[in-house]
Amino acid sequence: MQTIDISPSEMARRVARYAELDPLEVQKNTNLPQEAADIVWARKLLSVVGLEEDADTPINSAAPIKGAAGITITLAQCPPGTGPSLHAHQQTFETFTVMKGRFEVYWNDTGENRLELDLYDTISVPPGVCRGFTNISDEEGLLQVIISGGVHDMNDIDFATVCGEQIDAISPGLKQEFEKTGLTFTAGKDG
Repeated sequence: MQTIDISPSEMARRVARYAELDPLEVQKNTNLPQEAADIVWARKLLSVVGLEEDADTPINSAAPIKGAAGITITLAQCPPGTGPSLHAHQQTFETFTVMKGRFEVYWNDTGENRLELDLYDTISVPPGVCRGFTNISDEEGLLQVIISGGVHDMNDIDFATVCGEQIDAISPGLKQEFEKTGLTFTAGKDG
């Protein structure tokens, strides 16, 4: 195999420093109630690796590293008792590894199946399966989230209808604010 050389400046563009990561743009400067945002997102989604330079996704806008063979890596920070609710990815696999804390992962349309993940445990959820996770530890939790296959944008994510109902219960019509980002609330066998 013939190898290549890259310069230190080229390699520097392939490094992500945790202390310098920013939350996804969609999470910044929002007037959404925290209670509603916690239904949809981890408290902070820190993009580490985005798709190739020409991809236009919310993950790419903040990712310090662009292009890693079609995967994205995000760090999900979740205070105790929080984490995204039931949602499905239409085309992508979502693989979670616990980096800090302890998480309960639940799946299927009503979240009736559950398991707990300890430090460094990993689960990979295929496309089309509703899943959610909650930090069940007493400290801030951190998940590494790897998305692979398909298209990596907000249009790939569809939340369970109950999530939209929970958001509108906080403030009628609030679900529409999330829909403006490309999210939908129709996931389920009857959706």
